[in-house]
Amino acid sequence: MITKKILFLLLLVGFQLSAQEKKWTLEECVDYAIKNNVSIKQSELDLKTSDIEKMEAVGGFLPSLNANANYSVNTGASINPVTNQFQNETFKSFSASANSSINLFNGLSNWKTLQRAKLSKIANSYRLDKMKDDIALSVANSYLQILFNKEQLKVQKNQNLITKDNLKRTEQLIEAGSVPAGDIYELQATDATQEQQIISTENALLISKIALCQTLLIQDYANFDISDEEIDLPLSDVSNQSQEAILAKAKESVKDVKIAIANVDLAKKSVQISRSSYLPILTGFIGYNTRWSESTPLNFADQLSLFDGTGIGLQLNIPILNGLRTRAGVQRAKVSQERSEYQLKQSELDLERNVYQAYNDVINAKKSFEAATKTLEARNQAYNFSKERYDVGLLNAFDFSQSTNAFENAQSEVLRTKYDYIFRTKILEFYFGIPLIKQQ
Repeated sequence: MITKKILFLLLLVGFQLSAQEKKWTLEECVDYAIKNNVSIKQSELDLKTSDIEKMEAVGGFLPSLNANANYSVNTGASINPVTNQFQNETFKSFSASANSSINLFNGLSNWKTLQRAKLSKIANSYRLDKMKDDIALSVANSYLQILFNKEQLKVQKNQNLITKDNLKRTEQLIEAGSVPAGDIYELQATDATQEQQIISTENALLISKIALCQTLLIQDYANFDISDEEIDLPLSDVSNQSQEAILAKAKESVKDVKIAIANVDLAKKSVQISRSSYLPILTGFIGYNTRWSESTPLNFADQLSLFDGTGIGLQLNIPILNGLRTRAGVQRAKVSQERSEYQLKQSELDLERNVYQAYNDVINAKKSFEAATKTLEARNQAYNFSKERYDVGLLNAFDFSQSTNAFENAQSEVLRTKYDYIFRTKILEFYFGIPLIKQQ
C-alpha cells in the first residue's frame, strides 16, 4: 500500500512538473482560443439556430396532421353525439377525429422563407469565421507582446550585469586611487535605475501573460508560459504588392463585407416574404370523424363504423383589409433593406480604409525598424568607444552613464519597432488572405 502511495505521488509530481514546463506555441494558443472562447461558442450556437430555422422552413411544405379523441359522462340535458338530439339522462359518449391540411399556395411565402433560412446560415457562418479571425489576431497581438517583454527583460538584465561589473571595476580603481571616489555614485544610480526598469518589465511581462490567459480562459497564470520563438525578418513580400491587389484579395477573404452582403440578401428576402401577405392563401384539407353513445342500441365497433364521416375540400382566404398591417410590414422591410445597403457601402469603405491603413502601417513600421537598427549600430559603437575611454580614465562616470542609457534605449527601440513591424505585417497578410498560422 505504501509503495502504491509513493508511486502515485511520484506520478502526481511528474505531472505537475510537466504542466509547469509546458510552453505554448502561437499555433497552440490560437487553436485553443478558437475551441474554448465564449464568444465563438455563442456564434456556433447562432449557426445551430440557423439549422433549426431551415428545418422549420422545410416543415412549412409538409401537411399538418392532427387527431383528437373525447370520452365523457353526460348528465342532464346533453346532446347525444350520435343522434345529435338532447337527452335528459346520464349516458357515456365517445368521439374521435383526424384532420389534415396542406398549404397549396400562400404567395410562395414558404419557398422564400426557406431561401431566407439558407441565407441566414451563410451569414452566421461568415460571422463565426470573422469571430475566429478576430480572436486569432487578438491572440497573436498578446503573444507578440509577451515575446517583446521577454526580450526586453533579457536586454535589461544583461545590461545590468555589465553595469554591476563596471561598479566592481570602479570600486577597484577608486581603491587604487586611479579615479575619484565620486565616480561611483553615477554608476550606483544607473544600477538602481536599471533594477527599477527590470522590475517594471517583469510586471509588464506578467500582465501580458495574464491578458493572454484570459483570452484563452486559462486560470493558472503562474505556470503559463509561451515558447521563445524566433521570428525572422522580413516576414513576407506582401508589402511589395500594390494596395489595389491587397484590397481585391481582402474583399475575397475578409468576412466583414461578406457579412454585409449576406445581410442585404436577407433584407431583400424579407421584403419578398412580407409582400406575400398581399396574395390569397389556398389551403387543402381532409378530415375524418366518428362517434359512439352508450344510449344508442348498437355495440361500440358498429357505431364507430356506422356513424363515421369524412370531409375534403379547399379553403381560400383573400386578404382585403387588415388595418394596413401588411403595408406597414412591407414598408418596414424596405427600410431594413435600405439600411442594410448603407451598411454594406460603409463596410466596403471601412475595408478600403483599413487595407490602405494597414499597408501604410507596414511601410512605416519597416522604416522605423530599419532606422532603429541603424541607430542601435551607432549607439553600440559609441558605447564601446565610451567604455574604452572610461576604462582608461579618459571619461567620467556621468558621461559614460549617458552613453549606456542611450545604448539601452536604442536596444529597447529596436525590440519595440521589430514586434510592431511583425504585428503590422501579420495584419496586412490577413487582409491578403494569408492565414495567421500554418494549417496542419
